Amino acid sequence: MIKIITVIGARPQIIKASAISRAIRNSFASEIQEIIVHTGQHYDETMSKVFFEELNVPKEDFNLQVGSGSHAVQTAHMMIKLEEIFLTEKPHAILLYGDTNSTLAAAVAAAKLHIPIIHVEGGVRSFNKKFPEEINRLICDHLSTLIFVPTLSGIENMRNEGFKIDRKSQLTSDTPGVYHCGDIMYDNSLFFGEAAERKIHWLNNLNVKANEFALLTMHRPSNVDDSRVLEELLKAFVRISDEQNLPFVFPVHPRTLKIIESKISLQTRTALSKSKIRVIPPVSFVEMTLLEKKANIIFTDSGGVQKEAYYFKKPCVILLEETPWQELVESGSALLVGTSPEKIMNAYSYLSGKKDLQFPPLFGDGKASEFICDRILEIVRV
Repeated sequence: MIKIITVIGARPQIIKASAISRAIRNSFASEIQEIIVHTGQHYDETMSKVFFEELNVPKEDFNLQVGSGSHAVQTAHMMIKLEEIFLTEKPHAILLYGDTNSTLAAAVAAAKLHIPIIHVEGGVRSFNKKFPEEINRLICDHLSTLIFVPTLSGIENMRNEGFKIDRKSQLTSDTPGVYHCGDIMYDNSLFFGEAAERKIHWLNNLNVKANEFALLTMHRPSNVDDSRVLEELLKAFVRISDEQNLPFVFPVHPRTLKIIESKISLQTRTALSKSKIRVIPPVSFVEMTLLEKKANIIFTDSGGVQKEAYYFKKPCVILLEETPWQELVESGSALLVGTSPEKIMNAYSYLSGKKDLQFPPLFGDGKASEFICDRILEIVRV
């Protein structure tokens, strides 16, 4: 049996891990043993624990409880504790997701111990190293032995960096295997879509009607850490809501809420409270899936929510200057606007008026998890 250590630390990784854990439980339990390590990068229960319970991810075997801190402090603490676990457990491989500090710490610690690294969601690039996520994903890809890429544009990124695609043998961190597998988050969206429909009463309690509201999420430091930027964004959304008589549902990240309450002007907070913008606490993955399915347009700075908007064929206004999911913009269903209120309002006018948006199948067939487990069994040696 192959022993794999899955390292997760943030909400998106818990969600992604649920797809692989589900595949192992349903189809590969006699062949793959999964040990789950939670670094504690997200430690608020609304951002972490609830997702384990709702998505039926097995309870973590280890929780490092690292918590917050600077990038260097957080990553260093993770590396020290992960190294101890890797040495004790002696896994055949380390399974990592995405681009967080947890991913970076585990990749560096495993590479120094010569443990093969499996990176799910490889090949994603924003081509902007000002974002720590870009640094993390670059380093992880270049240390990995198996790299699973969700899109064809990601495969092209890997080719441009000198990787060979679909290599069959002698796989090492120097000669890794790179595979186009589709997106495991698409697996999850399909799987949990039915569960989301069963929570329609929850949506009704928000006093909004299906396909008659906008969904808003913001958490990126570039949007929320500077109170002047955040204030202008909130004003823009209040204006759209008021002028278009459009309800918004705004699940607020804890960091964002703290800044709104402490640094946003009383005038803007009053306008927000009197508007049709429903400010609510963070929601579970199934609740977010329901919001995405039932919204008529989505405003977000989340990479995951961008993709999920596409899965459910919803137009998306991306509150960033660039996106690692450039395919969405190229499809015409999403627009990049940064933090410009004028661009936000123009994007809403354009997308809400388009009746012929196209959503070609960019993210696979919903069976990425099974593909990944099959390749692991073929290539990782006991």
